[in-house]
Amino acid sequence: MTHYESTGHLLLTPVDREAPARAVRLRELGLGERADGELDAFARHIAEELRAPYTGVNFVGEERQFFAGLHHVPGAPASGYPARVLPRDRGYCPHVVVRGRALVLEDVRDFARFAGNAVVDESGVRSYAGAPLTDRGGMVLGTVCAVDTEPRKWGTEGLAGIKALAAELGGILHARESARRAG
Repeated sequence: MTHYESTGHLLLTPVDREAPARAVRLRELGLGERADGELDAFARHIAEELRAPYTGVNFVGEERQFFAGLHHVPGAPASGYPARVLPRDRGYCPHVVVRGRALVLEDVRDFARFAGNAVVDESGVRSYAGAPLTDRGGMVLGTVCAVDTEPRKWGTEGLAGIKALAAELGGILHARESARRAG
């Protein structure tokens, strides 16, 4: 179902009915409130695998997004991206979370729904690849993502890569949760 503002305009950021439950789950897991060295290292791994200048592990709450893992390649073009905290209406990760499916945009300006996002003008983002990061029960907690300041042909290889990285990190988070419960 497509949601509209009372003015009749298509909402750029999707309605997220799961946000309250996700916020509770993130608190249970101790995620989404502070930078995490292991997740920063995983963001670096994403950058290496996808050869992307900016990468992150992002948890989407009710009012904001928090990049608990973040990496940018030294020498990457100057940009307002990345930032640890973004409002929910910035960027593309909230779309991935609500859809529950990966999203690859070779040039965000090619899509009216995405071209108007503030990160395009404020941060210079031109290309995005993101995949949902889920817990054991299937709840989407956030994303693993990669962005570039230039249009980029991610192709099926990039889509498969970002999905595989999300699955890999999901396994790491599941093991972390098991260790916390056992300890």
